[in-house]
Amino acid sequence: MAKSSRPAPDARGFLPLSAQVFQVLLSLHEGPKHGYSIIQDIRDRTRDEMRLTASTLYDALARLVDRQLIEEVDRPVEADDHDSRRRYYALTGLGREVAQLETRRLRRLVEMARDAGAGT
Repeated sequence: MAKSSRPAPDARGFLPLSAQVFQVLLSLHEGPKHGYSIIQDIRDRTRDEMRLTASTLYDALARLVDRQLIEEVDRPVEADDHDSRRRYYALTGLGREVAQLETRRLRRLVEMARDAGAGT
C-alpha cells in the first residue's frame, strides 16, 4: 500500500474540539464501535446531557474520517452483532493524539477556573 504524499497534520491544529467531536473521540478511545454504539456510549457517559442524532453523528464521522482522526475498520471479531450493514470506526494514531491534547487543554482550563475561584 502506497503512503500518502501529504504531510502528517499537526495534532495541535485540530484544537479546540467541539464537545461532540471530543465525545466521539472519547467513545472510540476504548476500541472500535459502530455508529449506534457511539451514540449510546455518549448518551450514557454524559448522563443524557448530550444526545446525538444519527444524522449529526454520521456527518461528524465523515468529517473525522476525512481529517484522518478516525478510520473505518472491519467488524471486530468480538462484536456480538451480526448486522453486515453496520460500519465500525476506530481512532487513528493522530486521533488518539488529538484526544489526549484536548484532554490536557480542558484540564488546564478547569485548573484556571479553580484558581480563579470559579470552581468552588
